[in-house]
Amino acid sequence: MIVLLAEHLADMRASSPPESVHALEPAGLSGPHMFFVTARDGEQLLGCGALKDLATGEGEIKSMRTSAQVRGRGIATALLTRLIHEAGQRGFAAVRLETGIEEHFTPARAMYAKFGFEPCGPFDNYVDDPNSVYLALTL
Repeated sequence: MIVLLAEHLADMRASSPPESVHALEPAGLSGPHMFFVTARDGEQLLGCGALKDLATGEGEIKSMRTSAQVRGRGIATALLTRLIHEAGQRGFAAVRLETGIEEHFTPARAMYAKFGFEPCGPFDNYVDDPNSVYLALTL
């Protein structure tokens, strides 16, 4: 799992200016405020994602990542479905996320749009950033 998260961080750093990289280090994805989920095929890790409790009655999707070898097989959709379900189980009123504006993030933004995520302003500790897109899904 650490390898997949390291790939995620490296990819974010290669795709966005340093001040616009909001991906968490692996240690930031644990603790009582985080729900971390993985998708596996036996021992093979296919993808991961996290739900952060913002302590406002809302959650934030963090570190969505699918292994390059299995992209296009619906793994990200399954992970996002699971995270949204968990947010509902926790009674969150909405789920928010930040993603990049660069071409690299186009497939992710398309997936979020299919789920009904809509543009919103910065939230939690984020600030206006021309390299970021902020999205929210009301539950």
